[in-house]
This record gives sequence, structure tokens and C-alpha cells, in this order.
Amino acid sequence: MDLIHRQDAKMQKTKPDRGKGYTAGSSCITNIVIKNKQAKIHLDSGSFCTCVEKDYLGMIYTDWQEKLIPIEGIKFSSASQDMHPLGILEAEMIFPHPAGSIRLKVEFVVMNNCTSQHFILGNDYLNIYGIDINNHQDRYFTIGENKMQKFSFTLEK
Repeated sequence: MDLIHRQDAKMQKTKPDRGKGYTAGSSCITNIVIKNKQAKIHLDSGSFCTCVEKDYLGMIYTDWQEKLIPIEGIKFSSASQDMHPLGILEAEMIFPHPAGSIRLKVEFVVMNNCTSQHFILGNDYLNIYGIDINNHQDRYFTIGENKMQKFSFTLEK
């Protein structure tokens, strides 16, 4: 393929020293309210599905096992291991915001052997709700068509 060079992309931040580029990243973790309890969720565009680890879920949602929808015939894997789904849990979560909180209804795949200690909002529901992650000087995300209502990430690496 013959490509014509037009221009170099402008860096939005100072580039770290050589060999330290990986240090420039930040997590996409923010706070939600689920079952009237505060929890953390990772907005993960690299995850194709929304999921949660069973033990973390149990700290927030004590009766989750009674509400599971069966799941069969689907294989899940992370970058390093096969994942073992237990079922699907329908849940409502709220993204708090001073100008008006937003409720999302989602289905979490409950995993037996996931290592994350937060909920994961995968590309499925990022797509369904039109959630856009902005990585300019001020990192934030928006939900749906209202691009003026900006939600913040918690400060975690």
C-alpha cells in the first residue's frame, strides 16, 4: 500500500523518557452506585463483555446467586487465562453527577476466576449506551448524546 505522509500527530502531553511510555497511561476507573452501595467500575474498551468477579459482586450484591440467568456454550478468556462464567446478572447502576446522575441497566457476566476487584463495563455496553472516553488534557467520559455532561475518572494508575 502506497501511503503519502501528511503530518505527524501532535502530542497532547509530554512524552516520557525513552522506554517509559507505558507510564503515561491512566486507568478508566470511576465510581458507581449499585444496590445503594458505592462501587468501582472500569470502563474497558478492550473487554468485549461486561463482567464482574463473584467475590467482589458478593460484597455489593448479597443475593446475586438467586438472580443468575444461566449461560451455556460460550467461552470467555482474558489475556492470560480462560474465564469461567457462572451466569448473567441483570443490574441497574448509577453514575453519580452533580448535574444529574444517569442510570444504566446492564447484564454482568459473573465470573468465577476473574482477578479484578471492580465491575468491568465492557465494549458491549460502552457501545449500547454511546459512552465515549476522552483522553485530552482533562480525561473524562460522556454517556449518550449529552456531550456537555462530563464524568470524571477516579485518580488511580
